[in-house]
Amino acid sequence: MSNPQLALLMLGLFIFIIMLGFPIAFTLMAMGIAFGFYAYWQPDQAFFDNRVFYLFTQNTFSVMNSDILVAIPLFLFMGYMIERSNILDKLFLSLQVAFRRVPGAMAIAALVTCALFATATGIVGAVVTLMGLLAFPAMLKARYDQGISAGVICAGGTLGILIPPSIMLIVYGATAGVSVVKLYAAALVPGFLLAGLYMGYVVIRAVTSPGLMPRLPKDQAALGFVDVVLLLVKAFLPLALLIMSVLGAILFGLATPSEAAAIGALGSVILALAYRAMSWGKLREAVYLTARTSAMVCYLFVGSWTFSSIFSYLGGEGIVKDFVLGLDLNPVTFLLLTQLIIFALGWPLEWSEIIIIFVPIFLPLLPHFGVDPLFFGILVALNLQTSFLTPPMAMSAYYLKGVAPPSVQLVTIFKGCLPFVGMVFIAMAAIYVVPGLVNWLPEVLYRR
Repeated sequence: MSNPQLALLMLGLFIFIIMLGFPIAFTLMAMGIAFGFYAYWQPDQAFFDNRVFYLFTQNTFSVMNSDILVAIPLFLFMGYMIERSNILDKLFLSLQVAFRRVPGAMAIAALVTCALFATATGIVGAVVTLMGLLAFPAMLKARYDQGISAGVICAGGTLGILIPPSIMLIVYGATAGVSVVKLYAAALVPGFLLAGLYMGYVVIRAVTSPGLMPRLPKDQAALGFVDVVLLLVKAFLPLALLIMSVLGAILFGLATPSEAAAIGALGSVILALAYRAMSWGKLREAVYLTARTSAMVCYLFVGSWTFSSIFSYLGGEGIVKDFVLGLDLNPVTFLLLTQLIIFALGWPLEWSEIIIIFVPIFLPLLPHFGVDPLFFGILVALNLQTSFLTPPMAMSAYYLKGVAPPSVQLVTIFKGCLPFVGMVFIAMAAIYVVPGLVNWLPEVLYRR
Protein backbone atom coordinates (compact mmCIF):
# COMPACT_ATOMS: atom_id res chain seq x y z
CA MET A 1 0.00 0.00 0.00
CA SER A 2 1.43 3.38 -1.03
CA ASN A 3 1.76 6.32 1.35
CA PRO A 4 -1.15 8.31 -0.18
CA GLN A 5 -3.38 5.26 0.18
CA LEU A 6 -2.27 5.00 3.83
CA ALA A 7 -3.25 8.63 4.30
CA LEU A 8 -6.76 7.94 3.00
CA LEU A 9 -6.97 4.82 5.20
CA MET A 10 -5.90 6.97 8.15
CA LEU A 11 -8.66 9.51 7.48
CA GLY A 12 -11.29 6.82 6.93
CA LEU A 13 -10.35 4.96 10.11
CA PHE A 14 -10.48 8.19 12.09
CA ILE A 15 -14.01 8.99 10.90
CA PHE A 16 -15.14 5.41 11.60
CA ILE A 17 -13.66 5.36 15.11
CA ILE A 18 -15.16 8.68 16.21
CA MET A 19 -18.54 7.51 14.91
CA LEU A 20 -18.22 4.66 17.40
CA GLY A 21 -18.04 7.23 20.18
CA PHE A 22 -14.33 7.30 21.04
CA PRO A 23 -12.93 10.64 22.37
CA ILE A 24 -11.91 12.71 19.36
CA ALA A 25 -8.76 14.31 20.80
CA PHE A 26 -7.22 11.03 21.95
CA THR A 27 -8.28 9.28 18.74
CA LEU A 28 -6.40 11.94 16.78
CA MET A 29 -3.30 11.45 18.92
CA ALA A 30 -3.42 7.66 18.67
CA MET A 31 -3.95 7.66 14.90
CA GLY A 32 -1.24 10.26 14.34
CA ILE A 33 1.32 8.41 16.45
CA ALA A 34 0.45 4.96 15.04
CA PHE A 35 0.61 5.95 11.36
CA GLY A 36 3.49 8.34 12.04
CA PHE A 37 5.51 5.54 13.64
CA TYR A 38 5.10 3.54 10.44
CA ALA A 39 5.88 6.53 8.22
CA TYR A 40 9.09 7.42 10.08
CA TRP A 41 10.19 3.85 10.92
CA GLN A 42 13.76 2.81 10.16
CA PRO A 43 15.06 -0.76 10.62
CA ASP A 44 18.09 0.13 12.77
CA GLN A 45 16.28 2.57 15.04
CA ALA A 46 15.31 2.13 18.70
CA PHE A 47 11.59 2.26 19.48
CA PHE A 48 11.53 5.67 21.17
CA ASP A 49 13.99 7.18 18.70
CA ASN A 50 11.24 7.29 16.10
CA ARG A 51 10.70 10.88 14.93
CA VAL A 52 6.94 10.73 15.54
CA PHE A 53 7.54 11.09 19.29
CA TYR A 54 9.64 14.21 18.71
CA LEU A 55 6.87 15.58 16.47
CA PHE A 56 4.27 14.88 19.16
CA THR A 57 6.24 16.61 21.92
CA GLN A 58 7.00 19.60 19.69
CA ASN A 59 3.33 19.99 18.80
CA THR A 60 2.40 19.81 22.49
CA PHE A 61 4.96 22.49 23.35
CA SER A 62 3.78 24.71 20.46
CA VAL A 63 0.16 24.56 21.65
CA MET A 64 1.07 25.30 25.27
CA ASN A 65 3.37 28.14 24.13
CA SER A 66 0.82 29.82 21.83
CA ASP A 67 0.13 33.46 22.69
CA ILE A 68 -3.16 33.36 20.80
CA LEU A 69 -4.59 30.41 22.75
CA VAL A 70 -3.98 32.16 26.10
CA ALA A 71 -7.14 34.16 25.40
CA ILE A 72 -9.32 31.02 25.40
CA PRO A 73 -9.24 30.17 29.15
CA LEU A 74 -9.60 33.86 30.02
CA PHE A 75 -12.68 34.33 27.83
CA LEU A 76 -14.08 31.04 29.12
CA PHE A 77 -13.62 32.17 32.72
CA MET A 78 -15.32 35.47 31.87
CA GLY A 79 -18.25 33.57 30.39
CA TYR A 80 -18.62 31.14 33.28
CA MET A 81 -18.53 33.96 35.83
CA ILE A 82 -21.14 36.00 33.95
CA GLU A 83 -23.28 32.88 33.68
CA ARG A 84 -23.23 32.64 37.50
CA SER A 85 -23.83 36.35 38.20
CA ASN A 86 -27.65 36.01 38.24
CA ILE A 87 -27.99 38.73 35.60
CA LEU A 88 -29.95 36.82 32.98
CA ASP A 89 -33.44 37.18 34.48
CA LYS A 90 -32.99 40.93 35.01
CA LEU A 91 -31.58 41.33 31.50
CA PHE A 92 -34.50 39.51 29.86
CA LEU A 93 -37.10 41.47 31.85
CA SER A 94 -35.54 44.85 31.06
CA LEU A 95 -35.32 44.12 27.32
CA GLN A 96 -38.81 42.67 27.28
CA VAL A 97 -40.20 45.93 28.68
CA ALA A 98 -37.98 48.06 26.43
CA PHE A 99 -39.37 46.32 23.30
CA ARG A 100 -42.95 46.28 24.62
CA ARG A 101 -44.36 48.22 21.65
CA VAL A 102 -42.62 46.05 19.03
CA PRO A 103 -44.57 43.11 17.55
CA GLY A 104 -43.33 39.87 19.09
CA ALA A 105 -41.76 41.81 21.98
CA MET A 106 -40.89 38.78 24.11
CA ALA A 107 -39.29 36.95 21.18
CA ILE A 108 -37.25 40.03 20.24
CA ALA A 109 -36.18 40.44 23.87
CA ALA A 110 -35.21 36.77 24.01
CA LEU A 111 -33.13 37.11 20.84
CA VAL A 112 -31.29 40.19 22.10
CA THR A 113 -30.74 38.57 25.50
CA CYS A 114 -29.45 35.40 23.86
CA ALA A 115 -27.15 37.37 21.55
CA LEU A 116 -25.73 39.49 24.37
CA PHE A 117 -25.37 36.59 26.77
CA ALA A 118 -23.95 34.27 24.08
CA THR A 119 -21.44 36.96 23.12
CA ALA A 120 -20.37 37.31 26.74
CA THR A 121 -20.07 33.57 27.41
CA GLY A 122 -19.39 31.96 24.02
CA ILE A 123 -20.90 28.73 25.41
CA VAL A 124 -23.90 27.67 23.34
CA GLY A 125 -25.13 24.95 25.68
CA ALA A 126 -25.11 27.26 28.70
CA VAL A 127 -27.02 30.05 26.93
CA VAL A 128 -29.70 27.78 25.46
CA THR A 129 -30.16 25.92 28.74
CA LEU A 130 -30.43 29.05 30.89
CA MET A 131 -32.74 30.80 28.44
CA GLY A 132 -34.74 27.58 28.18
CA LEU A 133 -35.27 27.71 31.94
CA LEU A 134 -36.02 31.44 32.08
CA ALA A 135 -37.47 32.80 28.84
CA PHE A 136 -39.02 29.73 27.25
CA PRO A 137 -41.61 29.09 30.02
CA ALA A 138 -42.41 32.81 30.12
CA MET A 139 -43.07 32.85 26.38
CA LEU A 140 -45.26 29.77 26.58
CA LYS A 141 -47.16 31.31 29.50
CA ALA A 142 -47.76 34.39 27.33
CA ARG A 143 -49.37 31.99 24.75
CA TYR A 144 -46.50 32.24 22.25
CA ASP A 145 -46.30 29.51 19.62
CA GLN A 146 -44.10 26.63 20.83
CA GLY A 147 -42.15 26.30 17.58
CA ILE A 148 -41.30 29.98 17.23
CA SER A 149 -40.37 30.24 20.92
CA ALA A 150 -38.07 27.23 20.61
CA GLY A 151 -36.50 28.52 17.40
CA VAL A 152 -35.79 31.90 18.96
CA ILE A 153 -34.01 30.37 21.97
CA CYS A 154 -32.00 27.87 19.91
CA ALA A 155 -30.97 30.32 17.17
CA GLY A 156 -30.19 33.18 19.54
CA GLY A 157 -28.03 30.94 21.70
CA THR A 158 -25.69 30.06 18.82
CA LEU A 159 -24.83 33.67 17.91
CA GLY A 160 -21.95 33.68 20.39
CA ILE A 161 -19.76 31.53 18.13
CA LEU A 162 -19.97 34.25 15.44
CA ILE A 163 -20.28 37.63 17.16
CA PRO A 164 -16.99 38.73 18.84
CA PRO A 165 -15.41 38.12 21.24
CA SER A 166 -15.90 34.61 19.87
CA ILE A 167 -13.77 31.68 21.03
CA MET A 168 -14.41 29.94 17.72
CA LEU A 169 -12.73 32.79 15.83
CA ILE A 170 -9.70 32.53 18.12
CA VAL A 171 -9.44 28.82 17.33
CA TYR A 172 -9.79 29.49 13.59
CA GLY A 173 -7.18 32.25 13.77
CA ALA A 174 -4.70 29.90 15.47
CA THR A 175 -5.45 27.14 12.94
CA ALA A 176 -5.30 29.28 9.79
CA GLY A 177 -2.65 31.76 10.90
CA VAL A 178 -5.07 34.69 10.53
CA SER A 179 -5.11 37.73 12.80
CA VAL A 180 -7.77 37.30 15.47
CA VAL A 181 -8.18 41.07 15.63
CA LYS A 182 -9.04 41.23 11.92
CA LEU A 183 -11.35 38.23 12.29
CA TYR A 184 -13.25 40.05 15.03
CA ALA A 185 -13.59 43.14 12.86
CA ALA A 186 -14.70 41.04 9.87
CA ALA A 187 -17.32 39.15 11.93
CA LEU A 188 -19.11 42.18 13.36
CA VAL A 189 -21.20 43.13 10.32
CA PRO A 190 -22.17 39.52 9.38
CA GLY A 191 -22.98 38.81 13.04
CA PHE A 192 -25.30 41.77 13.37
CA LEU A 193 -26.73 41.02 9.92
CA LEU A 194 -27.69 37.52 11.03
CA ALA A 195 -29.15 38.78 14.31
CA GLY A 196 -31.10 41.38 12.34
CA LEU A 197 -32.47 38.72 9.99
CA TYR A 198 -33.63 36.68 12.98
CA MET A 199 -35.43 39.70 14.43
CA GLY A 200 -36.89 40.69 11.08
CA TYR A 201 -38.32 37.20 10.66
CA VAL A 202 -39.89 37.35 14.14
CA VAL A 203 -41.45 40.77 13.52
CA ILE A 204 -42.86 39.71 10.13
CA ARG A 205 -44.41 36.58 11.65
CA ALA A 206 -45.84 38.61 14.55
CA VAL A 207 -47.42 41.14 12.15
CA THR A 208 -48.78 38.62 9.65
CA SER A 209 -49.95 36.09 12.28
CA PRO A 210 -50.72 37.98 15.52
CA GLY A 211 -52.04 34.84 17.18
CA LEU A 212 -48.57 33.29 17.20
CA MET A 213 -47.11 36.01 19.45
CA PRO A 214 -49.69 37.95 21.49
CA ARG A 215 -49.01 41.43 22.89
CA LEU A 216 -47.49 41.89 26.34
CA PRO A 217 -49.80 42.10 29.39
CA LYS A 218 -51.06 45.59 30.18
CA ASP A 219 -49.16 45.84 33.48
CA GLN A 220 -45.83 45.49 31.67
CA ALA A 221 -46.81 47.70 28.76
CA ALA A 222 -47.89 50.46 31.16
CA LEU A 223 -44.45 51.06 32.68
CA GLY A 224 -43.19 54.62 32.32
CA PHE A 225 -40.11 55.77 30.46
CA VAL A 226 -38.10 56.36 33.65
CA ASP A 227 -38.88 52.86 34.95
CA VAL A 228 -37.75 51.31 31.68
CA VAL A 229 -34.51 53.32 31.69
CA LEU A 230 -33.77 52.28 35.27
CA LEU A 231 -34.31 48.61 34.40
CA LEU A 232 -31.94 48.89 31.43
CA VAL A 233 -29.30 50.73 33.49
CA LYS A 234 -29.36 48.04 36.18
CA ALA A 235 -29.41 44.96 33.95
CA PHE A 236 -28.45 45.72 30.34
CA LEU A 237 -25.86 48.50 30.66
CA PRO A 238 -23.23 46.79 32.88
CA LEU A 239 -22.95 43.67 30.71
CA ALA A 240 -23.05 45.69 27.47
CA LEU A 241 -20.29 47.98 28.74
CA LEU A 242 -18.12 45.02 29.72
CA ILE A 243 -18.48 43.42 26.28
CA MET A 244 -17.93 46.70 24.41
CA SER A 245 -14.88 47.51 26.54
CA VAL A 246 -13.28 44.15 25.80
CA LEU A 247 -14.16 44.24 22.12
CA GLY A 248 -13.24 47.91 21.70
CA ALA A 249 -9.83 47.38 23.30
CA ILE A 250 -9.14 44.61 20.78
CA LEU A 251 -10.48 46.34 17.66
CA PHE A 252 -8.78 49.69 18.30
CA GLY A 253 -5.44 48.15 19.16
CA LEU A 254 -5.44 49.16 22.81
CA ALA A 255 -4.84 45.57 23.92
CA THR A 256 -4.14 42.16 22.45
CA PRO A 257 -6.95 39.57 22.59
CA SER A 258 -5.23 37.91 25.55
CA GLU A 259 -4.87 41.19 27.44
CA ALA A 260 -8.46 42.19 26.71
CA ALA A 261 -9.64 38.73 27.79
CA ALA A 262 -7.81 39.18 31.11
CA ILE A 263 -9.59 42.51 31.66
CA GLY A 264 -12.89 40.84 30.75
CA ALA A 265 -12.25 38.06 33.26
CA LEU A 266 -11.58 40.63 35.98
CA GLY A 267 -14.67 42.58 34.91
CA SER A 268 -16.83 39.46 35.18
CA VAL A 269 -15.69 38.97 38.79
CA ILE A 270 -16.50 42.61 39.57
CA LEU A 271 -19.91 42.19 37.90
CA ALA A 272 -20.64 39.11 39.99
CA LEU A 273 -19.67 41.03 43.14
CA ALA A 274 -21.86 43.98 42.13
CA TYR A 275 -24.87 41.70 41.69
CA ARG A 276 -24.07 39.98 45.02
CA ALA A 277 -23.74 36.64 43.26
CA MET A 278 -20.13 35.98 44.16
CA SER A 279 -19.29 33.00 46.36
CA TRP A 280 -16.37 30.67 46.86
CA GLY A 281 -18.39 27.78 45.41
CA LYS A 282 -19.26 29.67 42.23
CA LEU A 283 -15.68 30.84 41.76
CA ARG A 284 -14.33 27.32 42.25
CA GLU A 285 -16.88 25.92 39.79
CA ALA A 286 -16.01 28.56 37.18
CA VAL A 287 -12.29 27.81 37.52
CA TYR A 288 -12.92 24.06 37.24
CA LEU A 289 -15.11 24.41 34.12
CA THR A 290 -12.58 26.79 32.55
CA ALA A 291 -9.72 24.35 33.13
CA ARG A 292 -11.72 21.41 31.79
CA THR A 293 -12.85 23.16 28.60
CA SER A 294 -9.41 24.70 27.98
CA ALA A 295 -7.78 21.29 28.36
CA MET A 296 -10.22 19.84 25.83
CA VAL A 297 -9.32 22.54 23.29
CA CYS A 298 -5.57 22.09 23.87
CA TYR A 299 -5.78 18.31 23.52
CA LEU A 300 -7.71 18.80 20.28
CA PHE A 301 -5.00 21.09 18.94
CA VAL A 302 -2.20 18.69 19.91
CA GLY A 303 -4.03 15.74 18.36
CA SER A 304 -5.09 17.53 15.20
CA TRP A 305 -1.65 19.03 14.51
CA THR A 306 -0.04 15.61 14.95
CA PHE A 307 -2.70 13.94 12.79
CA SER A 308 -2.55 16.59 10.04
CA SER A 309 1.27 16.54 9.99
CA ILE A 310 1.34 12.79 9.39
CA PHE A 311 -1.58 12.99 6.95
CA SER A 312 0.34 15.58 4.93
CA TYR A 313 3.63 13.65 5.19
CA LEU A 314 1.96 10.54 3.77
CA GLY A 315 0.64 12.57 0.82
CA GLY A 316 -3.00 12.89 1.87
CA GLU A 317 -3.02 16.66 1.44
CA GLY A 318 -1.78 16.24 -2.13
CA ILE A 319 -4.54 13.75 -2.94
CA VAL A 320 -7.22 16.14 -1.69
CA LYS A 321 -5.67 19.05 -3.55
CA ASP A 322 -5.33 17.11 -6.83
CA PHE A 323 -8.91 15.84 -6.53
CA VAL A 324 -10.37 19.31 -5.98
CA LEU A 325 -8.25 20.87 -8.73
CA GLY A 326 -9.31 18.06 -11.06
CA LEU A 327 -12.94 19.13 -10.67
CA ASP A 328 -12.08 22.33 -12.57
CA LEU A 329 -13.94 24.56 -10.12
CA ASN A 330 -14.05 28.34 -10.12
CA PRO A 331 -13.75 30.28 -6.82
CA VAL A 332 -17.53 30.45 -6.31
CA THR A 333 -18.16 26.74 -6.89
CA PHE A 334 -15.14 25.91 -4.71
CA LEU A 335 -16.60 27.94 -1.86
CA LEU A 336 -20.00 26.33 -2.37
CA LEU A 337 -18.46 22.83 -2.29
CA THR A 338 -16.43 23.49 0.86
CA GLN A 339 -19.38 25.06 2.67
CA LEU A 340 -21.59 22.13 1.69
CA ILE A 341 -19.03 19.71 3.16
CA ILE A 342 -18.76 21.76 6.37
CA PHE A 343 -22.57 21.92 6.59
CA ALA A 344 -22.72 18.10 6.33
CA LEU A 345 -19.93 17.68 8.92
CA GLY A 346 -21.93 19.86 11.30
CA TRP A 347 -24.47 17.07 11.79
CA PRO A 348 -22.21 14.57 13.62
CA LEU A 349 -19.41 16.89 14.83
CA GLU A 350 -18.98 19.94 17.10
CA TRP A 351 -17.60 23.19 15.69
CA SER A 352 -14.26 22.69 17.46
CA GLU A 353 -13.58 19.39 15.67
CA ILE A 354 -14.57 20.86 12.30
CA ILE A 355 -12.33 23.93 12.71
CA ILE A 356 -9.31 22.09 14.08
CA ILE A 357 -9.46 18.88 12.02
CA PHE A 358 -11.24 19.41 8.70
CA VAL A 359 -10.88 23.12 7.86
CA PRO A 360 -7.04 22.77 7.60
CA ILE A 361 -7.59 20.33 4.72
CA PHE A 362 -9.10 23.20 2.68
CA LEU A 363 -6.69 25.95 3.75
CA PRO A 364 -3.86 25.01 1.30
CA LEU A 365 -6.35 25.28 -1.57
CA LEU A 366 -7.37 28.88 -0.80
CA PRO A 367 -4.41 30.58 -2.59
CA HIS A 368 -5.09 28.61 -5.80
CA PHE A 369 -8.68 29.91 -5.94
CA GLY A 370 -7.75 33.39 -4.73
CA VAL A 371 -9.89 33.11 -1.58
CA ASP A 372 -8.92 35.26 1.39
CA PRO A 373 -8.58 33.10 4.56
CA LEU A 374 -10.28 35.93 6.46
CA PHE A 375 -13.34 35.79 4.20
CA PHE A 376 -13.32 31.98 4.29
CA GLY A 377 -13.24 31.98 8.09
CA ILE A 378 -16.32 34.20 8.40
CA LEU A 379 -18.21 31.99 5.94
CA VAL A 380 -17.29 28.96 8.03
CA ALA A 381 -18.39 30.72 11.23
CA LEU A 382 -21.75 31.54 9.65
CA ASN A 383 -22.12 28.02 8.30
CA LEU A 384 -21.44 26.48 11.70
CA GLN A 385 -24.53 28.20 13.07
CA THR A 386 -26.49 25.58 11.16
CA SER A 387 -24.70 22.69 12.89
CA PHE A 388 -26.54 23.60 16.10
CA LEU A 389 -29.92 24.04 14.38
CA THR A 390 -30.21 21.34 11.70
CA PRO A 391 -31.84 17.98 12.51
CA PRO A 392 -31.08 15.24 13.29
CA MET A 393 -28.04 16.38 15.34
CA ALA A 394 -29.17 19.91 16.25
CA MET A 395 -27.47 20.23 19.62
CA SER A 396 -29.30 23.45 20.52
CA ALA A 397 -32.59 21.60 20.15
CA TYR A 398 -31.40 18.85 22.49
CA TYR A 399 -30.15 21.39 25.03
CA LEU A 400 -33.58 23.05 25.01
CA LYS A 401 -35.49 19.77 25.11
CA GLY A 402 -33.57 18.84 28.25
CA VAL A 403 -35.10 21.76 30.19
CA ALA A 404 -38.38 22.30 28.30
CA PRO A 405 -41.78 21.23 29.69
CA PRO A 406 -42.64 17.60 28.82
CA SER A 407 -45.48 18.77 26.56
CA VAL A 408 -42.97 20.33 24.12
CA GLN A 409 -41.93 17.64 21.65
CA LEU A 410 -38.50 17.47 20.03
CA VAL A 411 -40.01 17.55 16.54
CA THR A 412 -41.70 20.86 17.44
CA ILE A 413 -38.33 22.32 18.42
CA PHE A 414 -36.80 21.05 15.16
CA LYS A 415 -39.58 22.68 13.12
CA GLY A 416 -39.09 25.94 15.00
CA CYS A 417 -35.35 25.96 14.22
CA LEU A 418 -35.66 25.41 10.45
CA PRO A 419 -36.77 28.97 9.49
CA PHE A 420 -33.72 30.32 11.32
CA VAL A 421 -31.50 27.94 9.33
CA GLY A 422 -33.00 29.64 6.28
CA MET A 423 -31.91 33.02 7.69
CA VAL A 424 -28.34 31.70 7.98
CA PHE A 425 -28.39 30.70 4.31
CA ILE A 426 -29.69 34.17 3.37
CA ALA A 427 -26.83 35.77 5.35
CA MET A 428 -24.29 33.51 3.62
CA ALA A 429 -25.76 34.35 0.21
CA ALA A 430 -25.54 38.07 1.04
CA ILE A 431 -21.85 37.69 1.88
CA TYR A 432 -21.21 35.76 -1.36
CA VAL A 433 -22.84 38.56 -3.34
CA VAL A 434 -21.41 41.47 -1.29
CA PRO A 435 -17.97 40.45 0.07
CA GLY A 436 -17.62 43.99 1.42
CA LEU A 437 -19.87 42.96 4.31
CA VAL A 438 -16.83 41.04 5.58
CA ASN A 439 -13.94 43.12 4.26
CA TRP A 440 -15.18 46.67 4.84
CA LEU A 441 -14.55 47.08 8.58
CA PRO A 442 -11.09 45.42 8.65
CA GLU A 443 -10.02 47.63 5.72
CA VAL A 444 -11.29 50.78 7.45
CA LEU A 445 -9.67 49.97 10.80
CA TYR A 446 -6.41 48.42 9.60
CA ARG A 447 -5.81 49.96 6.18
CA ARG A 448 -2.36 51.14 7.18
